[in-house]
Amino acid sequence: MTGRSTGPEADRVARLAAEYTRLRPRLVGVAYSLVGTVAEAQDVVSDCWLRLAAADRHETVRDVEAWAVVAVARRAVDVLRSARVRREEYVGPWLPEPLVEPVADDPADRVTLDDTVSFALMVVLETLTPAERTTWVLHEVFGMPFPEIATVVGRSPAAVRQLAVRARAHVAAGAPRVDVGAVEHRRAVDAFLRAVGQGDLRGLLAVLDPDVVLTSDGGGLRGVARRPVRGADRVAWFLVTVRRKMPVGQRIAPVAVNGGAGFAAVTGTATRFVCSVTVHDGKVRRVDIVATPDKLPRERVA
Repeated sequence: MTGRSTGPEADRVARLAAEYTRLRPRLVGVAYSLVGTVAEAQDVVSDCWLRLAAADRHETVRDVEAWAVVAVARRAVDVLRSARVRREEYVGPWLPEPLVEPVADDPADRVTLDDTVSFALMVVLETLTPAERTTWVLHEVFGMPFPEIATVVGRSPAAVRQLAVRARAHVAAGAPRVDVGAVEHRRAVDAFLRAVGQGDLRGLLAVLDPDVVLTSDGGGLRGVARRPVRGADRVAWFLVTVRRKMPVGQRIAPVAVNGGAGFAAVTGTATRFVCSVTVHDGKVRRVDIVATPDKLPRERVA
């Protein structure tokens, strides 16, 4: 006897674990879309595996994916409600954790995120109530019907439909429209980076939308703007000043941020900050900079 459990019970658990592992990237994507940080999303998914294993011991779970999506969404809502209290005390603006490529080598560690969920959209989702955000994400991104969403948020299907209407209105008003392809987006970001790197104010103003907004999340770090910078002139001066203060040896590397074109400041193998750039009508509309160490990738990004 090796002490290793065998037989039908062990086979059932093994099959269940294999199915959950297959679903894990999508489940982390659901949780991340709701809570905005990878670590919390992964914790939610791990916690729900234990719940799934316990539930299956009492009664076989026939549709593992449906059960898991609902369970992960419910747990993520609880985490989101708790997080909102903490974020009210956060120093400066709070931005979601960026998903920066290249990602981990292990596919189980990757986040499967719908390509419509840009970083700019994640920022807008932060303005919704937990119930509105959950309804929007589960219905618009993951296609969950309203009756199932009602069981997640603890409302009636009719109330969930009203939540969906309000959430759509908020998202439509706050999320920049995407009217450029990946190549055009990267071209605009490259022009933006050239102007910043050369300290070219005129060139920078040429690529910035007049109403551009720059938001920095430093979690209280010195030298990080604690309020959004608005308007092309102010944003241009801010970026040129930041570039001049960059230490020797720090370089700028193009990366993908939540699937869109962005860049990172890198010293050696360490990432100092990550920037998401939102482009609309050929102009840079949003610049979102994440410098909080806990939100930066630990693996080398470039």
